[in-house]
Amino acid sequence: MTKKRLAALTTLITLSPTLALADEITPASAGALDIVWVLISAALVFFMQAGFAMVEIGFTRAKNACNIIMKNLMDLSIGSIAFFLLGYGLMFGSSAGGFVGTDKFMLSTADPLTADGRFELAYFLFQAMFAATAATIVSGTMAERTKFSSYLLYSLILTTFIYPVVGHWAWQSDGWLAQRGFIDFAGSTVVHSVGAWAGLVGCWMLGPRLGKYVKSRNGKLMARGIPGHNMPLGALGVFILFFGWFGFNAGSTVAGGDPHLPAIALCTALAGAAGALSTMTLTWLKYKKPDPSMTLNGALAGLVGITAGCASVSPSSALLIGLICGVLVVLAVNFFDHVLHIDDPVGAISVHGVCGAFGTLSVGLFAEAAYAGEGVNGLLFGGGAGLLINQLIGVGAVFGWTIVTSLALFGAIKYTVGLRVSPEEETRGLDIEEHGMEAYHGFQVFTNQ
Repeated sequence: MTKKRLAALTTLITLSPTLALADEITPASAGALDIVWVLISAALVFFMQAGFAMVEIGFTRAKNACNIIMKNLMDLSIGSIAFFLLGYGLMFGSSAGGFVGTDKFMLSTADPLTADGRFELAYFLFQAMFAATAATIVSGTMAERTKFSSYLLYSLILTTFIYPVVGHWAWQSDGWLAQRGFIDFAGSTVVHSVGAWAGLVGCWMLGPRLGKYVKSRNGKLMARGIPGHNMPLGALGVFILFFGWFGFNAGSTVAGGDPHLPAIALCTALAGAAGALSTMTLTWLKYKKPDPSMTLNGALAGLVGITAGCASVSPSSALLIGLICGVLVVLAVNFFDHVLHIDDPVGAISVHGVCGAFGTLSVGLFAEAAYAGEGVNGLLFGGGAGLLINQLIGVGAVFGWTIVTSLALFGAIKYTVGLRVSPEEETRGLDIEEHGMEAYHGFQVFTNQ
C-alpha cells in the first residue's frame, strides 16, 4: 500500500473530519468501511424499535403496555423474515416495468465470498430495519383496541408487499419514480408516510376508543383527552428515536466515507431541534402552557420532515423545514382529532404522514445543487417547478397506493377474522385479555366468583 493510500485509510479509521480524503481510499478498504458503516446504521435503526415502543407505551394507558411491546417485537420479527423471503426482492430486484422487483428473493444473489455479496448482506439488514419501522408506525395509530392476531396479519402484508412496492418505485434506479427524478433520500414518504397512511385507514376502520368522543348539548361530537400513563417513558422513546435517526438518515448514504455525512447529520439534528422549538412555542401561545407530549411529537415531526431532503438541502433550510413541521403537527393533530374525529392515540398520522408529505415536497422547494448534486435546485433556488412537480407526483402516488391497498387489507381482515376487540376486552385492557398478564402488577381486577 502506498503512503498516500495508507494516510487516507488512517484518516478514516481515526474519524478525522477531513472527509475529502475519502475519494483516495482503495476499493478494498472503502468496501470494508462501507460494510461496517451500514451495519452500525442498521443497529441504530434497530434501536429505534425501542424508541417507538416507549413512545407508544408512554402515550397510552397502562393496561395496554404488554400489547404494545408484543406488537413492536413482532413488527421486527415478522417484518424481517417477510422482507427476507419476498419483500427485499420486490423492492430491490430487477425491475418489471418500473413497478416491482422480480429477483433477489431470499438474498439469492448475495455471494458471501465476494465483497459485493457481503455488502448486500449488510444492506439487506439495514433495509429490513426500515421495513419494520414502516410497520411499527401503524401500531401507534391503532393502539388500545386492535386484535393482536389481526395486527400480525397486517404487519406481514405491509412488510411483504405494500411497502416494498413503494420502495421499488422510489429507491430502485429503474423504478418509475426514480426515473422521473423523485427524491426521498431516507424515506419521509417511502417509510414514514406509508406507515401513516396505512394507519389512517386502520384508524378509520376501527373507530375511536371507547369514551374518546361524546356528544355535546347541541349534538356535535367533542373530543375528550385520554392521557398517556407515563410521560417520562414517552420522552425516553423520543430521545432514543432522535439518536437512532442519525443512523436512519446518515446511514442511507451506505458509504462510510461519503463527504455528505456531516451535512446530513447536522441537518437531521437541526430539523429535530427546530420542530421541538416551534411546537413548544405554538402550544405555549395557544394553550397558555408549553405542552410536553405535543413538544415531543414536534421533535419527531422535524425529524420526519428532514428525512427526505437531508442530503439535498442546506442546514439553514433544514432549520426552516423543522420549524414548519413543528407547526404543522399541532394543526394536523387538531384537525384529525376535532374535525375528522380520527382517534390516533400517539399522533402518528400527523407526525409521519402530514410532516412526511411536507418534508418530501420541501425538497422541491429547498434543494440546492451544492448538497443535492449538480443541476438539482428547488423552486426557491432557481430550479423551477419541475422537481416540485415530481415530488408532488411521488407523494400522491404513494398516498393512493397505500390507501387503496390498506383499504383492501384491513377490509379483508375486518370482515373475516375481525379487526377490533370487544368493548369488554377494551375496557379491561389488552394486556390481560390478549396476553394474560400485566405490565404493572396490581391493576388486575379480582372477584370472588
